[in-house]
Amino acid sequence: MSFEKIVRGHEDESKIVDAELAKPGSYENIEVGRLAKLESIGLETRGIKPVPPEERQDTQYYKLFFVWFSANCNILSFSAGTLGPAIFGLGTRDSCLTILFFELLFCLMPAYASTWGPKLGMRQMVISRYSFGYYGVLLCCLLNLIGMCGFSILNCILGGQALSSVSDEHLSWTVGIVVIGIISLLVSFCGLSVLNWYERIVWFPIIITLAIALGLGGNNLSGTTYEPATARGVLSFVSTLAGFTITWTPLASDFSLYFKEDVKSWRIFLHSYLGFVLSTIPFQCAGAAVMAAAPSVPLWQERYALGDVGGLLEAMLQPVHGFGKFLTVLLSLSVIGNMAITFYSMAFNLQLCIPFFLKVPRYVFCVVGTAIVIPLSIAGQHRFYDTLINFLSLLGYWAAAFTTIIFMEHFYFRKNDFSLYDPEMWNSPSLLPTGLPAVAAVIFSFGPVIPCMDQVWYVGPIAEKTGDIGFEMAFVVGAILYFVFRSLEIKWRGRI
Repeated sequence: MSFEKIVRGHEDESKIVDAELAKPGSYENIEVGRLAKLESIGLETRGIKPVPPEERQDTQYYKLFFVWFSANCNILSFSAGTLGPAIFGLGTRDSCLTILFFELLFCLMPAYASTWGPKLGMRQMVISRYSFGYYGVLLCCLLNLIGMCGFSILNCILGGQALSSVSDEHLSWTVGIVVIGIISLLVSFCGLSVLNWYERIVWFPIIITLAIALGLGGNNLSGTTYEPATARGVLSFVSTLAGFTITWTPLASDFSLYFKEDVKSWRIFLHSYLGFVLSTIPFQCAGAAVMAAAPSVPLWQERYALGDVGGLLEAMLQPVHGFGKFLTVLLSLSVIGNMAITFYSMAFNLQLCIPFFLKVPRYVFCVVGTAIVIPLSIAGQHRFYDTLINFLSLLGYWAAAFTTIIFMEHFYFRKNDFSLYDPEMWNSPSLLPTGLPAVAAVIFSFGPVIPCMDQVWYVGPIAEKTGDIGFEMAFVVGAILYFVFRSLEIKWRGRI
């Protein structure tokens, strides 16, 4: 059986499509010709169908480093670091130590998931069907779409604020948000080849700009004294960091599936891990240091009050006058690298949710995503920090349950053996697992998670004493429940 036939699956709908393609002049045949022309000019049209081995020939593995490095070299990473002092009352030292040790751990998860792309040629959510089943993965796609839209909204708000601060508020936040959203759409529209090119170059001016900002403000970075860190503050900050980093796992293999199938997994892992670590940790630590010092610098505090993080960065760059405004513009554009890859992956989640969308080219969903994100960003632009802290923590809960389930499936039930992922199953509900164990594990894990939540709108009885340990609880309980439920399913069905 050819791989082309395999990836169409075994459902009746796929057979109909095959028959229609054979008819000269059919709509599908015309569509295939049109898509081939678009691909010839560099526009990626492939959706969720797996990439056959003969098309997995890319050996430029450094691309993966730059995808993750540039995606996290931005002011959203900087903002995540500011939460330590701004929300949880941690000083520079405590914030940076928390970021260092826990991000070294959290970055392992999406980096390892990236290694599955070359081996299977599948998008991450397609791989998740081998745990969550054909229908159960719809829950993951829905939650992942909410997460991707949420991150894009936060990026849009931050970029718009930074652009507005450069114009001394003559340019509204709304206009800035629209500008950021449109540019991100243009980058994501063309597909992975353009994304790879963009991510290879966009990081350099951002790194230089941050270095200049820290150099100009370096004398002020040790001006404020904080109370000793509390366990509650540290654990709540950890939960927020988990929501920032682990949520890359549901889209990790989307950017590695064109690499050669026989590549050593450690090479993919190392490029991905270094991309995450060398961007996330420095930017978050910089955000923590600057925010911890802001109360002792009147100008920083004033500009932060007017323009949140964008205004704070603009204040740091004021000593170089017009050049500082130019650098602030560069920082505002840094979010595009993050938004572009998010818009790119958004398409695949939509195609998994509704089978009809398989007929719609990938790039159309980039437009749809932009049309959703821009209005929501405008609506939430004045509640950035409340939105950020609530959003990241909640994302961490579901991402922890998702990650522990797909890793339990891979390491325990499939013995870390990619040959046990039968490619014939990818689009067949009857051949895939039912998904009931995974869905049940996610849902039931929230029973013990809720008492461990520490949110603005709710603090559980356990969290009152320990701080937010909902992420840790979701990870552990999700693994235990999935092990039990999946073992029972395999015993009942007699196969994986």
